[in-house]
Amino acid sequence: MNIEIRPVVIEDYNGIYELWNSTEQSRRALNPVDDSKDGIERYLKRNPTTCFLAYLNDDIKKIVGVILTGHDGRRAIVHHMCVHPDYRRQGIAGLLVQKAEDALRKEGISKIFGLVFKDNDAANAFWEQQGYTLRTNLNYRNKSLNKEVPQGE
Repeated sequence: MNIEIRPVVIEDYNGIYELWNSTEQSRRALNPVDDSKDGIERYLKRNPTTCFLAYLNDDIKKIVGVILTGHDGRRAIVHHMCVHPDYRRQGIAGLLVQKAEDALRKEGISKIFGLVFKDNDAANAFWEQQGYTLRTNLNYRNKSLNKEVPQGE
């Protein structure tokens, strides 16, 4: 299997959205505003060099993985990371993380955080293997400014 990694462009949106819907964990992380085509286009305009996708380098060019990372000039966040269930455990996620981390380093970012559902054991184990530690001294707080975006649990 020949996997290629390249930056995400908005024309990839339909394939990425299909990928996100290939797994329950990714589906439940989506919201109708930020993860709409317009929302992702805004995100990519702010973060054009730190978002990557993995695809099969064949006639189909099927998207099999994606990572969306962005920063505020100080800290970075992994907003979405997904590998299609049929292509997991082949090193794709690790390659995407490495590509995003390298891009963030080039932009002077020295710290990255990500959010993972507590009950997503596989994802939590993956991030631990990548060197991401669990912060237990912080509370994550959020507030929705748009009634279409769920507040969360």
